[in-house]
Amino acid sequence: MNARSADRAATLMFWLGAAAVLAILALLLGYILWHGFRAISWDFLTAPPQTIMAGGGVGPQIFNSFYLLFLTMLITIPIGLLAGIYLAEYAGAGRLTEYIRLSMETLTSLPSIVVGLFGLLIFVNLTGWGYTLMSGALALAAINLPFIVRVSEETIRTVPVELREASLALGATRWETMWRVILPSAFPGIVTGTIIAAGRVFGEAAALLYTAGMSSPVLNFTDWNPLSPFSPINPFRPAETLAVHIWKVNSESLIPDVRQVADGSAAVLILVVLFFNILARWLGRYIHHRLTAT
Repeated sequence: MNARSADRAATLMFWLGAAAVLAILALLLGYILWHGFRAISWDFLTAPPQTIMAGGGVGPQIFNSFYLLFLTMLITIPIGLLAGIYLAEYAGAGRLTEYIRLSMETLTSLPSIVVGLFGLLIFVNLTGWGYTLMSGALALAAINLPFIVRVSEETIRTVPVELREASLALGATRWETMWRVILPSAFPGIVTGTIIAAGRVFGEAAALLYTAGMSSPVLNFTDWNPLSPFSPINPFRPAETLAVHIWKVNSESLIPDVRQVADGSAAVLILVVLFFNILARWLGRYIHHRLTAT
């Protein structure tokens, strides 16, 4: 086989591999959405679930998922961004840096169920909080923190060194250079990574089984006291998320329309995760265009 034929054969194999991935993705999405759309309605999206009778919804589960996402990112983003800045700009070669990188790689490779068991021991039992939103948020923060740190570090490293040198040459301090020059340049990549991490949080279930719980109190949306057990903004109440609800419905639910509820819940979850990924790409391109005018 000559070089041209080998190049065409390799190109064909690459295209076939990409087409196979797209076909599998389209098949999975099509199957879930086809069955799920028939169950989705306004009542389904807003009504609470049922334990025995048919006709329940996933309203509290959707709210719990977004509230848990807010708490998780509130913990993860500041710590991850500061750690990424330290590793990219301030950390030199040494044992401390090696230990930090090793810790991040270890956390990245841990199964989420292991993090959930750790959260059960520390955030649920040791603190005495029980199954709460805060316990789940801390467990998910441990899962997502290595990803945010890596994204922040790699994005900051891609900023041209000439920008740093120009800022320092004009008399700016190292921190002023970081805050006013480097971070704005790295902002599109950081935002994209953060939104992708948010999508991962929304779809997580294994760690939340042991930390946030598999039930939720009847929420009173007129009660905004964060200490009330029935307040939707109370972070120390149990909360069943949408992903956990899908698992629970399929494994131990007694409702007669279990398949319809599971299909509708899965479709809603898929649509939200797709929205996060599409938003990440669009927002990254938009911010890059606004900052660079290209």
